[in-house]
Amino acid sequence: MRNRLKKIGCYLIIIVLLPYIVTVFMNGPAIPTDTTVDTTYVKVKKDDTELELPLEEYCIGRMAKEIPAAYEEEALKAQAVIVRTSVYKSIKEGGTQVVLEDDFWTEEEMRQQWGSSYSGHYRKMQNAWNDTEGQVVMYGENLANTPFTRLTNGNTRDGKEVLGSEDYPYLKIKDCPLDIEAAEQIQTVTVDDMDAEVTAMDTAGYVTSVRVGQETVNGEEFRQTYGLASSCFILQKYDGKLRITTRGVGHGLGLSQYTANEMAKEGKDVSEILQYFFEGTEIKEVAEIVTNSRDTE
Repeated sequence: MRNRLKKIGCYLIIIVLLPYIVTVFMNGPAIPTDTTVDTTYVKVKKDDTELELPLEEYCIGRMAKEIPAAYEEEALKAQAVIVRTSVYKSIKEGGTQVVLEDDFWTEEEMRQQWGSSYSGHYRKMQNAWNDTEGQVVMYGENLANTPFTRLTNGNTRDGKEVLGSEDYPYLKIKDCPLDIEAAEQIQTVTVDDMDAEVTAMDTAGYVTSVRVGQETVNGEEFRQTYGLASSCFILQKYDGKLRITTRGVGHGLGLSQYTANEMAKEGKDVSEILQYFFEGTEIKEVAEIVTNSRDTE
């Protein structure tokens, strides 16, 4: 009986708020400061299992997996806004029943990864999430595409070159000179010898095409196949093997977490960090989006 009343209450809330939510997405009005937008539920996928979790729990779990907990507060805030933007963009495009598939850490996984530092690290993630409540990255009237990478080769990549579309003019090549000094900047992997050569790179120096025998694959596919740290790499024959030397960590597009952290150390705040990597965008707040409507009995 209690669950039935709760379900009826959810439906009534949706009926009352739906016109307002549609208006928000169409026109983007200001949001009341006392509106809580992050206390809803989302459908997520974890290890081939579909779950329904509080938005905050899922997003903090994503942050925990995606960015080092030791990073500065403003860098963590930037990641929180990026994650929230990604989630709301998926909901807007796929509807309230969309299943979010970006991986995340559960509380148990956080405890395993962080050990005795769990409480402190979790508090940092939670504070970053709460301090940016409701904030998302907008380009004009649309939620922005906000990719991120752990560490670039010294520059981020051009969105048009990577995504093959002019829809992301805010994803431009940005200098990240401090990334070059990172301990993980250069890594080497040795694999069995093969007939392979890099056949194309983009402006930022990331591989876009590799010939392997008679086949051609893109740089990201080659990276995934051989477990490379980055899609910026060179191939060298060495002692009967193929040596692959990479620069950076990740695909190189969007925000560099390493540079974001260095910017935070220099006193830059979350808005300055996001504006640098997503030029021409704005941080705005979204009204409450009710996603905990359920079709099941």
